[in-house]
Amino acid sequence: MTFIQQIDLSCRAEVEKFLQLPYRLYRAVPQWVPPVQSDIRRMLEPHRHPFYRHSQAAFFLACRQKQGPAVARLAVLFHRPYNQHNHERTAFFYLFEAEDDPEVVRALFAAGETWALKQGADRLIGPKGFSPLDAMGVLVKGFEHRPAFGIPYNLPYYPALLEACGFQPREDILSGYLSGKAEFPSKIHQIAERVIQKRGFRIAQLHSRADLRRLIPRLSEMYNRAIMDTPGNAPIDSAEIEDILRQVLFFANLKLIKILLKDEQPIGFLLAYPDISAALQRTGGRLLPLGWLDWWLELKRTRWLNINGMGIVEEYRGLGGTAVLFSEMHKSIQGGCFQHVEIVQIGAENQRMLRELRDIGVDFYKAHRLYGKQIGGNTR
Repeated sequence: MTFIQQIDLSCRAEVEKFLQLPYRLYRAVPQWVPPVQSDIRRMLEPHRHPFYRHSQAAFFLACRQKQGPAVARLAVLFHRPYNQHNHERTAFFYLFEAEDDPEVVRALFAAGETWALKQGADRLIGPKGFSPLDAMGVLVKGFEHRPAFGIPYNLPYYPALLEACGFQPREDILSGYLSGKAEFPSKIHQIAERVIQKRGFRIAQLHSRADLRRLIPRLSEMYNRAIMDTPGNAPIDSAEIEDILRQVLFFANLKLIKILLKDEQPIGFLLAYPDISAALQRTGGRLLPLGWLDWWLELKRTRWLNINGMGIVEEYRGLGGTAVLFSEMHKSIQGGCFQHVEIVQIGAENQRMLRELRDIGVDFYKAHRLYGKQIGGNTR
């Protein structure tokens, strides 16, 4: 028998039961990287996470005995700005973890679907999280590699569990490896120099975290303009971008945050940060009591860099801004100590970017898959 429970977020024991399940499932998996515990915990704190200012989420646990250990978990989100922006009635699933038991997982998703239907959803897609910083998809290729910082890792049987529940592949998202010593096409630097002279673009000089914080209102506006004509995204407000930057700034090297300006107005961005996955493995993702020190030291010694996130406002696309961003990022990589670069989570449909990255030597060696399912008998 399977017992499904929607957890009470005010009950510490239930929250801990939800949070601790992955540590048991992955205890013998050397590749797994624990998440930053404080970040995951905030997702279950409606009074703290900005997502709950406009949207709802529910969290479910599955047990084989009423008071027994958890064997599966699931979060289901109804993201109202996403649905308004995309003219949909879609719910997301996220934080899915489970033993290899199709019967338990079917019961778990049935409970999640019932909750989503009550919110007005007619479709469930995922894994997809609370903010643009939350990585997407189920890993389907690259199980032998440690994931980049913040990118999900899962056991190989997860795709089969989802498909047994009626989910179908929706899209693939690719991540690639580039040697830090790879030759970078000189023509990109040349194009960037011409664009800067002709278009008046420049990269913001960030000397302190305060410089970045002063840009917060304009950054949210830039992000929303950049995704305005792109389906599958959602606009964010200043509180949400401040929350994203709060997470990023702890690990950030300001030299690796590239914000493209035109007449002092942000029009594009490219984000990279040192990979501290090895430190998270050592500390179990815990900041306290001394995890912060291990993380800080790893920021200084890691030879891995993650490039994660890029966008340009639609009216400035095709004018060479991409060349400027990549040229400046390459200069920062060469000026640092990074020997390995991982470019994470690029949609497989973005063939132009994938081709350009392959041309400079990127090997797309990992893939995640987003799944979807109609719910409630809707056949749209």
